[in-house]
Amino acid sequence: MVGIAALLDAAGRDPGRLELDLPEGWTQGRTAYGGLSAAIAYRAARSVQPDLPPLRAAQIAFVGPVSGALFAQATLLRRGRTSAFVRADLFNGDAVALSATFLFMDERASEVQFDAPAMPEVPAPEDAAPAMRDGAPAFTERLDYGHGLPFSERGHPELLRWVRLRDRDGLDAATEMLLVGDALPPGATPLMPRPAPISSANWTVNLLTPAPATTDGWWLLQSRAEHAAGGVSSQAMRVWNRAGAGVMTGSQTVSIFG
Repeated sequence: MVGIAALLDAAGRDPGRLELDLPEGWTQGRTAYGGLSAAIAYRAARSVQPDLPPLRAAQIAFVGPVSGALFAQATLLRRGRTSAFVRADLFNGDAVALSATFLFMDERASEVQFDAPAMPEVPAPEDAAPAMRDGAPAFTERLDYGHGLPFSERGHPELLRWVRLRDRDGLDAATEMLLVGDALPPGATPLMPRPAPISSANWTVNLLTPAPATTDGWWLLQSRAEHAAGGVSSQAMRVWNRAGAGVMTGSQTVSIFG
């Protein structure tokens, strides 16, 4: 089986364009896993120019189902002295399935510094109980999961999990973060009285460092609902590396069909 890094590398065509078939095992329901869709769009965006700064933020809209033959097309919106904005759209045929704006930015000297919240106290990943159950989306087979919170989470709108991408060799830091960062169910899931369809509508990503890194591939992910009503949930998301350093924050609007 071709690794995800090799598949993304081979998908590059002209600058700003990727073409590929959705790889087997990366689905959730009838669409691709959102982290993979975001990573495909990012790889198109970063190929617009060869010397872009590191990725620092993204605003991603999951417009429609992602499946079958795909192509991503990116356009440089503006490049300044230290930053660049790039738009990337992912298509199924003529239909836009995902639309994203990526911010690439160099660091600069500054006297302002404020650290991200400390990582919660959790068991080490090798001591954590396996987290995913039978019936989980197909893409979860591409990752390892370990519990960060006790099993008795029902009624508490938060999920905390260790997550590791199994096939990560050859990936750059930003691609790995996008592939991992959307891997948890919504934080509102423990509030649901019974299983029901859920769907992420968007994803805002902020990378806190230009080159996130961890040990043994493990990242601690947090998904916490801040409000849920009328079939819509708003949630905050955080990622820490194994050493406890915050590396990514985010937010999502989630549709709940139940």
